[in-house]
Amino acid sequence: MPQTGSLKADVVIIGAGSAGMSAYKSARNFTDSILVIEEAHYGTTCARVGCMPSKLLIAAAEAAHHARHAGRFGVRVSQIEVDGRAVMARVRAERDRFVGFVLEDVEGWPEAHKIRGSARFTAPGRLLLDDGTAIEAGRVVIATGSRAMWPSAWDALGDRLIINDDVFDWDELPESVAVFGNGVIGLELAQALARLGVRVKLFGRSGRVGPLTDPAVTEAAHAAFAAEYRFTPNAQVVALERQGDAVVVTEQVDGHEIEERFDYLIAATGRRPNLDRLGLEHAGIALDESGTPIGWDRHTTRIGDSAIFLAGDAAPDAPLLHEASDAGRIAGENAARFPFVAPRHRRTAIGVVFSDPQIAMIGQSHAQLEQAKASFVTGTVDFTGQGRSRVAGRNVGRLNIYAHRVTGKLLGAEMVGPAAEHIAHLLAWALEADRSVQQMLDSPFYHPVIEEGVRTALRAARDAMDETSPAHRPCLDCRPTA
Repeated sequence: MPQTGSLKADVVIIGAGSAGMSAYKSARNFTDSILVIEEAHYGTTCARVGCMPSKLLIAAAEAAHHARHAGRFGVRVSQIEVDGRAVMARVRAERDRFVGFVLEDVEGWPEAHKIRGSARFTAPGRLLLDDGTAIEAGRVVIATGSRAMWPSAWDALGDRLIINDDVFDWDELPESVAVFGNGVIGLELAQALARLGVRVKLFGRSGRVGPLTDPAVTEAAHAAFAAEYRFTPNAQVVALERQGDAVVVTEQVDGHEIEERFDYLIAATGRRPNLDRLGLEHAGIALDESGTPIGWDRHTTRIGDSAIFLAGDAAPDAPLLHEASDAGRIAGENAARFPFVAPRHRRTAIGVVFSDPQIAMIGQSHAQLEQAKASFVTGTVDFTGQGRSRVAGRNVGRLNIYAHRVTGKLLGAEMVGPAAEHIAHLLAWALEADRSVQQMLDSPFYHPVIEEGVRTALRAARDAMDETSPAHRPCLDCRPTA
């Protein structure tokens, strides 16, 4: 929109990603006095560089992997050739298609609601754009997202240091890549690139595998991935330097220093919220040592008793698109209806890593339950011998289900294994419905399906409960129990 010396709006939304777009749509149900400020690109990070582009790369990698391993079913494939240019051309074309849908949505917004630029607070309810435009805001929704971070010493690597965003702009696949960071992004990219023929090594520091916290599930996941590509969860890297157009990684292995050269280093070492340039201190917002606003309420998205709402990756919340959309909806509604602010239901936690085998986190994690000193039992299934998984050649991984020791209520689960994205939904819906282990066992299970593994884990959880728990009492409505 044309910008003038000063502007005024009931609701000002800073950022037009997943959370910002959701906030805008929600706020418009209650007011038309809205301004959306965006300094970079309209549209979701998921469509541009996150969810969808990575899944496009993974889809190509899975096609190559299945073709290479078709022989175990007696199907002979004479030659496998990965055309890197064709792979990346499809990734970019489909990515642009998804982005187009998002931009089409934003283009339908009134021009008077959209502003290009960056904003910072000068006082509570007062913002200043980089072009000098002053804005008086009744309420503010901050949905500025996050950005990749890495050790500053890595800057010496120059253009050999990249982040996941950069991968999806490649015209061709490189010969070799070092991936640093054993989180979700690192796991997905390392495996996909390895399956497409790139020489890959994944370097971790925490000893963890993605978001997993259960030691038994983590061990199963590491064994599965390390059998396919080089993955060191606790790498001891002693030096990183650029030599010509290569990144040289020096690693301590069994008391010896080993050097290896790579075309690129992908930094998947975490993200930081884009809050540091907003001048929140001028808005009367107290920050903790990490720069995070104190007093943020996840169920209202309000910061303390202020008229500022925080949603999406910029908030201390799960960095997932569906969570960002939910939080944006809550923030937009509460900002528009202010001073009426209502807490809203937040859905059961669910997270999926699209590796192979997949990883899933549902409800409370093992670490959260341990930290809370919860009274829980664990029911487990090893997919190595699970019928349908073995038939499909996907018999790898483990599912651990956590249930309350006395009531039998489902509390959470961690999994690495086949069809985890689907099993995660099954368990998340059960959690959302406050189901017990026995109620789930009373539900139908078809044969032969991978979900029968869930029944195995549920039976193990029931058997581990106290004999006095409701799970061990006769079924009151006389239905047959599993």
